[in-house]
Amino acid sequence: MPAKSKAQQKAAGAALSAKRGETPKSELKGASKQMVESMSEQQLEEFASTKRKGKPQHVAK
Repeated sequence: MPAKSKAQQKAAGAALSAKRGETPKSELKGASKQMVESMSEQQLEEFASTKRKGKPQHVAK
């Protein structure tokens, strides 16, 4: 499943970094904190690798 916004893609990248041990989990905020706990590394890679071109900054729920 690709990310639907730039913000979602950035959050997935931060969560992926923490999941791999490159960033301390204590530095995560908001959505990325939830993503690291609820998603697998493979799912996070899919979200983080989404192309940003043409994506909105945020998506309304």
